[in-house]
Amino acid sequence: MANASRHALCPPPVARALERAVELGEIGIQVAAYQGEELIVDAWIGDADPASGRPVDRDTLFPIFSTTKAFTVAAVHLQAERGLLDLNAPVAEYWPAYGSHGKGDIRISDLLQHRSGVPHLPAGADAEQMADWERMTSGLAALRPQYPPGVKSTYQARSMGWILGEVVRRTDGLRRDFGRFVADELFGPVGAGSTWLGLPQSEEPRLAALIGEYDGPTSGAAAPARASAYGTLTAPDLYSRRALRAACLPASGAITTAGSAARFWAMLANGGELSGLRVLSRRRLWECTARRANPFEFDEVLGMSPLIGIGGFWLGGPYPNAEAAPGDRPRVLCQPGAGGSIGWADLDTKLSVMICHNRLFANYPPRPIDEHPHTAIGNAIRAVAA
Repeated sequence: MANASRHALCPPPVARALERAVELGEIGIQVAAYQGEELIVDAWIGDADPASGRPVDRDTLFPIFSTTKAFTVAAVHLQAERGLLDLNAPVAEYWPAYGSHGKGDIRISDLLQHRSGVPHLPAGADAEQMADWERMTSGLAALRPQYPPGVKSTYQARSMGWILGEVVRRTDGLRRDFGRFVADELFGPVGAGSTWLGLPQSEEPRLAALIGEYDGPTSGAAAPARASAYGTLTAPDLYSRRALRAACLPASGAITTAGSAARFWAMLANGGELSGLRVLSRRRLWECTARRANPFEFDEVLGMSPLIGIGGFWLGGPYPNAEAAPGDRPRVLCQPGAGGSIGWADLDTKLSVMICHNRLFANYPPRPIDEHPHTAIGNAIRAVAA
């Protein structure tokens, strides 16, 4: 298998699937999977940096963009389980300034379900502002909603991270920065030590180089709605700036390895518990598999109909409303990221998977499922697990 590590835990079906992904255009990929608490796949292929010829290895770091949202959603549920917030309460109950300009009725659940009516960013939000937590939260608190809460799907590509992150910060008795909170309460406990929301300078040499252009999931008619939610910075723009790699961007800024992030998904797949430590309740995670109302509603920001659950995770289901790699099982929690990164947890089978890669691609309009570069990977891992 070209450019695959000699030390990879890579069963033959997965090796063939990775080779197929390269045939379909992938450059460098890592994939890790757990069945229960057993690591069953830990594999990689290709180049981390084609210009220098540096290959991907187990320690290569990748940005995962919106897959980050799963960590932020989990942090919200963690605070809810501790009795520190109510998902049906208004955001303004915990962050009074957020209730200004007609936003007083926006509930935390509206944000989780991408029906808050505030998908947009403050006008002129640039790299400098996005790297400044206080400027972003102040700017978001001053916005006027585009729609009433709870009535229209408008994907909060970047805004939901700062809003939910600020709620978590304000309900944390230690008032930790959100990046520190998830490191202490999620990444550390599950053993995801190579996952960061705010990458240290010392880890920079491990970064993969992004390949390709990616300006968001839509084009043409949906561009104005997309622009208001994504701002002027594309996914590669965000990743190319050291200040933003070092900042906490809780909707789109995590940098990780597949092996590290897979530990988080394994915790979810095992009903909220890993290595004897309970993080979230089994009942809460099962409730998260319920689809939000009107689940196939068209979202004008994404330019598609995303399959999202009531708890904030994306769900498994029929392609293309759901992602190709996790398959169509009904109790899958997942979260895709810009350009194709994805993690998922199957609560029925206890299978968890993380795919990181550096070739950005848009699947809009959706390509045939057999031509999606990650379909074969998902199928192969399920075959190995079975």
